[in-house]
Amino acid sequence: MAVHQQWRFPRGPGDLTVVRRDALDLNEFPNVAQLSSEERAHLRDVIFRYHTHVISETQCFSMIMQRIKAACPVVWSVVRQFDKPQAYKHFIRSCFMDGDGQVGSTREVRVVSGLPAASSTERLETLDDERHVLSFKVVGGQHRLQNYRSITTLHHAHDAGEDFTVVIESYVVDIPDGNTRDETKVFVDTIVRFNLQSLAKISEHLMAQQNASIWNNRRREEDTLPMP
Repeated sequence: MAVHQQWRFPRGPGDLTVVRRDALDLNEFPNVAQLSSEERAHLRDVIFRYHTHVISETQCFSMIMQRIKAACPVVWSVVRQFDKPQAYKHFIRSCFMDGDGQVGSTREVRVVSGLPAASSTERLETLDDERHVLSFKVVGGQHRLQNYRSITTLHHAHDAGEDFTVVIESYVVDIPDGNTRDETKVFVDTIVRFNLQSLAKISEHLMAQQNASIWNNRRREEDTLPMP
């Protein structure tokens, strides 16, 4: 897996000892709390492996989860498009990428009017198609979210006979001058939550289209079978 030096994934057991796994209460996430005990234990390990960040007193951290009724490959096909974040991030007006879409590529995104920002330059830090991990870091632009780092991971889950995907996105960002940690968290959480809800709608629509296509192909194959 290609990773910049600033990030090292997956982390080893020695990196996880600073925080206890059982300190995480998944009941805070209603879309995940109803999972089986085995799946919740797996998510705890995932969170401490990929979503444990070291922050300073002048930084803010948060993590958002979203349950999506679509297969991981379908959701990942949307998330992994580093050159097309506007596919589900509707606060982005346009995106111009410099690079081949692999680790080290950068993109300049321009946001819609009404937000306290004009543009953001972001570098792709991690892109792991096998583990479904993507991370990026903001390295420039006209905005107030300095040193913003984000990581998104996708995870297959099963509940009540249904397969679905759990998306986890966490971030670290400097607290802007004149704002509190809570104010920063509320603002960024709102944007991330909106993006993940949009991702859910798009992925579930793609999944429905895929299922319909499979059904139609089966019907056509059945129609071409010779009569007994």
